[in-house]
Amino acid sequence: MSEKRNHIIIVLIFLLAFLAGNFVEPKYWNNTVDVINAKKNEIRYIERLTNIPRIPQKDFILGLDLQGGTHLVYEADMSQIEKEDYTSSLQGLRDVIERRVNLFGVTEPVVQVQETPGHHRLIVELAGIEDPAQAIEMIGQTPFLEFREQKENIDEIMAKREEVNKEMQTGKSFEEIQEIIENWELAFEDPFKPTDLTGKYLEKAEMSFGQTAYEPLIFLQFDEEGSKMFEKLTEKNIGKPLSIYIDGIMISSPTVQEKISGGRAQITGKFTLDEAKELARNLSAGALPVPITLISQQTVGPTLGKISLEKSLKAGIFGFLAVLLFLIAFYRLPGILASLALVIYVVLVLSIFKLMSVTLTLAGIGGFILSIGMAVDANILIFSRMREELKMGKTFSQSIGQGFNRAWPSIRDGNLTTLIVAIILFSFGTSFVKGFALTLSLGILLSMFSAIFITKSFLQSFEGTRWEKFRRLWG
Repeated sequence: MSEKRNHIIIVLIFLLAFLAGNFVEPKYWNNTVDVINAKKNEIRYIERLTNIPRIPQKDFILGLDLQGGTHLVYEADMSQIEKEDYTSSLQGLRDVIERRVNLFGVTEPVVQVQETPGHHRLIVELAGIEDPAQAIEMIGQTPFLEFREQKENIDEIMAKREEVNKEMQTGKSFEEIQEIIENWELAFEDPFKPTDLTGKYLEKAEMSFGQTAYEPLIFLQFDEEGSKMFEKLTEKNIGKPLSIYIDGIMISSPTVQEKISGGRAQITGKFTLDEAKELARNLSAGALPVPITLISQQTVGPTLGKISLEKSLKAGIFGFLAVLLFLIAFYRLPGILASLALVIYVVLVLSIFKLMSVTLTLAGIGGFILSIGMAVDANILIFSRMREELKMGKTFSQSIGQGFNRAWPSIRDGNLTTLIVAIILFSFGTSFVKGFALTLSLGILLSMFSAIFITKSFLQSFEGTRWEKFRRLWG
């Protein structure tokens, strides 16, 4: 690699580290920018420039063990469900409960299904929640599916909505609109009214494909009583929409094309495959209520979570400093370069955690710290190989090339096997294990980039300089 190209790469690495560092902790940049923007009119040559942009503040997302919250485990009663419908019923139930806790205002809730022989459980983690009793009551309700038809005054409701929207576009406040428009409340009414047809009468909902266009569609099968009710509803509402609600939220509003007899209907629309599967699951959750019983509740107070966070951060910082001291003491100048690469690595990983909105838990922080150890291990393998090459009398440039080439198979195999284990843990583990596996995986991928690319670029910047002649610095 040419000297000029290597210098450009190093500049880009430091620029990337600078941007990532300010994204991780934007306070210092924003404070400086605020001062400059406030006083730029007093400084010649820059008073006409636009304001320097601030970096948006984005906090790390902390799990319930770091910020406090509630961990709930429910046992699902599958006694009334056919065995082949277990998975779809549980997934549908999970979708509904996740929507409920989102409406409850919980930030980044975790809702997942755990199936073991003889047990079907739902795990709900609510970080930062202040009233777990209310959340437990909400989650414990059975999902409610209902069919609604248009109200008689639908035209009046829609006209009022259009009238209100027109006034809002002119910039009028809501209070002014209330004074101008008579019966403004109509604009906020649900244009659909409940019917007697609910999920109680729906036997099954399943996804299939159309025979001509081969597009995903949903088939509904009602029981005998529900078939009669559905037939009357469709006869009454030909050419009108018949909306489907779960927990008071509209999930679909198909238009009735004709009177439907026999209790079997289909919902067509421009569904993606995933949307069709989710809709079928949600309908099944309403049609096949799965009673759930709370069997475990663990609450972590915000104070305890804060203490856990402080202790884990302190342990991580001390451990990181110890690693840097070890590298410098045993590998001299390469150790200093590797330490600098590790600092950049840590900043990049933290910025990715923020960017991807990774929920950090104690286990997740543990996975991140372990990935730092993997990055250090890669550097040690490279430097040890370099030492051997230098002792054999090879040039500095040859030692760098051979050191990286011969260390790479060991680095690759070690990281790949760890990555495979992390993927398995993420696929089959519980939420805490998933957090550990995710941070470990991201850390491993970036650690290989740090050791192979960043550290190598730093070492190559010394090629052809007088520093390469001081062999004691390199081994």
